[in-house]
Amino acid sequence: MRTAVRSLCVILLLNFVASASLNDDYDSDKRYHPRLLDEAEPIKAARNVEQEQTIEYWRNQAKATVEKHVKRKENTNIAKNVIMFLGDGMSIATVALARIHAGGEEKPLYFEEFPYVGMAKTYCVDYQVPDSACTATAYLTGVKGNMDTIGVNAHVQVADCVAGLNRSTHTSSIGQWAIDAGKDAGIVTTARVTHASPAGMYAHTAFRDWENDKYVKDDGCDPALVDDIAEQLVYGETAPKLRVILGGGRREFMDQNLDQDYETGKGGYRSDGRNLINEWLRNGPVGENRTFVWKRSDLMAVDPHRTDRLLGMFEPGHCAYNLDKVEKQLDEEPTLAEMVDKATDILSTNPDGFFLFVEGGRIDHAHHDNRAKYALDETVEFAKAIELARKKFSEEDTLIVVTSDHSHSVSFAGYASRGKDVYSTAGTGKDGLPYMTISYANGPGYKKHVDTDAGVRLDVRQMDTSKSNFVFPAMLPKDSETHGGEDVAVYASGPWSHLFTGSYEQNVLPHMMAYASCIGRGMKACD
Repeated sequence: MRTAVRSLCVILLLNFVASASLNDDYDSDKRYHPRLLDEAEPIKAARNVEQEQTIEYWRNQAKATVEKHVKRKENTNIAKNVIMFLGDGMSIATVALARIHAGGEEKPLYFEEFPYVGMAKTYCVDYQVPDSACTATAYLTGVKGNMDTIGVNAHVQVADCVAGLNRSTHTSSIGQWAIDAGKDAGIVTTARVTHASPAGMYAHTAFRDWENDKYVKDDGCDPALVDDIAEQLVYGETAPKLRVILGGGRREFMDQNLDQDYETGKGGYRSDGRNLINEWLRNGPVGENRTFVWKRSDLMAVDPHRTDRLLGMFEPGHCAYNLDKVEKQLDEEPTLAEMVDKATDILSTNPDGFFLFVEGGRIDHAHHDNRAKYALDETVEFAKAIELARKKFSEEDTLIVVTSDHSHSVSFAGYASRGKDVYSTAGTGKDGLPYMTISYANGPGYKKHVDTDAGVRLDVRQMDTSKSNFVFPAMLPKDSETHGGEDVAVYASGPWSHLFTGSYEQNVLPHMMAYASCIGRGMKACD
């Protein structure tokens, strides 16, 4: 009898503890068994689900991976060509989410299968969390600078009209190093060609926003002394020698009071009465065939063997998001892969090789707006362009490096079941409302998902989450979401790609690419 009573007490005690744990702030049940407090949403079957339930599946997978690493041989050929792919704002969370969006948790994006991976530290000289200007200076010129400055060292403070004029502060890019070595160089971007990342190839400026003369003047500087970035593209030291420049940004080259734009018929942003596109066309030596294009059909018609220099700008501002191009049938705007294909066709006519900088620029812009669907789709498009380039050029003589300039505050969290849509919910919060797999630390999504008067979250089930431009939740309100400060991944394939392993400063990247291709003034593989 005493034993039976003791057993009954133990059972009652366990039931009490279990009941209490469900209401405890620690929420231990959900931590270890997330489905218990989820909304009983169906769990989709994972790919190879039967095999994944066996020990042999995972052992065989691990064995194949180990064998691949063991058999890998270091490629110490001289890189004739180097292509650097920069996913602007492509954090590790962005890569993981895009992977699932594109194919599934176990389906890597194309560049994730590159043999060597490293991590780059992204801070500016003066800021922990960087922007695209100081990072472009680091990964393209090999020198870290201050936030918002491009192509100058850290002696130059942001928006200093005078300091940036001192040529001793100017840094030269790996594009210039390639040109000096007899190779060709080019830029492809889905952003404006005068935007921070591509400008790192050719510009020297104390402020990234000085893309046209009006912005220089608005900040109290004399545009007669301070060359804006668009003007540097036409008359600077490096940009006039670039073989190919493709992206957006026509507005920075045209006057605001003249109806000059090819597509819209509207004026641009300049205030000096100039059309710098026409000046670019006239700036070459006699007999040089310079071609400007502003729509896809003209780009596709360009003959690589009859074109000395190509400038293409397909929007007044940034290129359109890929999802918008598909939904709105913007057939005259090329994809990133198409621009890379044409650019490499032209650059390949140089028997000595080339350096090409390619930016998937709109990943970043989508994250700033908390529009994750745009960001992940742009990441997938970015991966397609990389796949095209890797399959087009041999690993024996072409080094391809894929990285990001900085991360974002986007979060991939919660307890969503395997195979679930990453754009949906991942569980239920303490307030009884579902939360999403994707959220942001800050940004405009706060006001979209929080009733600020009542101080409560809104029910995402009452929102239309199917739209491409759906704004995902954020923890605190900001008009534009901020970057993140953690390291970014670097993926490499081709000659000397094994150099890119480990953890290193971001400014080391161009020096390693230069070493592999025997250009620049530093160490070279051919020495």
